[in-house]
Amino acid sequence: MYALGLGTGPSAAAGAWQSPKSGATVRAMTPSPPGAPHPSSQPPPDRSSAALRRSLAAALLADVDRLTDRAVDDIRAHSGTYASGDPVTRQDLWAVCRDNMLRALEDFGGLAPTVGDFEGAARETGRRRAEQGVPLDTVLQAYRRGGRVLWQVMAEHLRGRAGRAADSRDLELDVAGAVWETIDRYSVAMADAYRLAQLELQNRQDTRRAALFEALLDGRADDPAVASAAAAALGVPAQDRYVVVVATQDPAAPPHPAPVLEAQGLWSFWHPRSGRYAGIVRLPRRDTSAGRTPPPGARPDPALLRLLDALRERTGATAGVSPEFARLSQAGRALRLAEQTLRTLPAGSGEAAVFDARLTEVLLSGRPDIAERIVTVHLGPVLATGGERTALLTTLRVWLDQGCSASRAAELLYCHRNTVLNRIGRVAELTGRSSESGEARLGWALALRALPYAGIPDAPGSSRAVAEPAGPGGAEREAPGA
Repeated sequence: MYALGLGTGPSAAAGAWQSPKSGATVRAMTPSPPGAPHPSSQPPPDRSSAALRRSLAAALLADVDRLTDRAVDDIRAHSGTYASGDPVTRQDLWAVCRDNMLRALEDFGGLAPTVGDFEGAARETGRRRAEQGVPLDTVLQAYRRGGRVLWQVMAEHLRGRAGRAADSRDLELDVAGAVWETIDRYSVAMADAYRLAQLELQNRQDTRRAALFEALLDGRADDPAVASAAAAALGVPAQDRYVVVVATQDPAAPPHPAPVLEAQGLWSFWHPRSGRYAGIVRLPRRDTSAGRTPPPGARPDPALLRLLDALRERTGATAGVSPEFARLSQAGRALRLAEQTLRTLPAGSGEAAVFDARLTEVLLSGRPDIAERIVTVHLGPVLATGGERTALLTTLRVWLDQGCSASRAAELLYCHRNTVLNRIGRVAELTGRSSESGEARLGWALALRALPYAGIPDAPGSSRAVAEPAGPGGAEREAPGA
């Protein structure tokens, strides 16, 4: 601001003379009267400064519309956002600039405010621009440009005013400092109001987003208006590939899985619900050569496998996943299926499963009386054997999981093939069924899956802790010597 050519002008002060050779102005060494203070120690001319500020403010207020035009043109010339007219039109920018200039000049000149408090215009500007989505840096730049124009116009008045030669440079510098102090205060007031409005807007948006998410899960998205509003609030299409996930809240796990899934390239939105976290996850589109979506169970979906791995390994939460659905309006039904899936998983196990992989368990968990009857009918005599039942049930499970192959079961159980055959024969003898019968094998498999839901304590297979997975085949390994 000091490079604007604002000098004190030709020296007209008493006691100064110009060197005839160099042309330099030299202060005469005239002694001061006895008892007079040294000129450099005199107090700043507060009255002169205040009067000058009042006169400058009054002069600029008389032509505030032209000042506003100049500021608006400068701001639009240096900002693509404002130059585009979207979201701030030129008329909007002009009205706001004029209001800010008016109040800033009244404040600067110590004049009575004509409308509201001095910083009210700045606060209103901050709130308005936050609601319009204009970046704060862009608004602050506009304030700096407007302040620069204000100072340029003041400098023009200072250069041309009458009696300027009698003033000191300090007086004009004092005025310049007052200008920028006013601009700084207005900028701070605007920025504070902007941030506060931004927080309020974010809170309102979060509340609305959560309410529309709950509407989806409650099944109210059958109304197309609700589905469309929810899609817009969540920022996703109304039709795409989605699943609903219900996860238990583990104190040791992250607050919700969104950041974890985002790192895996999966969009999701989560919200607490009945002591759990419910979320909608958007899956990437399938890459199918024929352009058709494969039927359920045709082959593992890489995106779904990535989701399950992230839930198991990176969140520590036990989670049930719904079948895939195409429309957000189907989220309510998907939520119920995800909750049913979760109920089939041992509490605190950290396991994640898809509904389609737990169909039998879903059926059995919903009817414990039927689960108990299936166990009694198909495996009752085996459970009554006491010491034998652990080895018999474990062998039966591994044998069934391995396609009824005694050789493969023997490898996993660390025993001889004949041992497997003898144990399967013993199960057949106790239950009165043939091991070659498909119906018998189905009954035994259902009974083994029903054990956790039949209320039978200490039954092998009723807890994940009894046997551990042996590999991708899903077989389970008995401890050596069983």
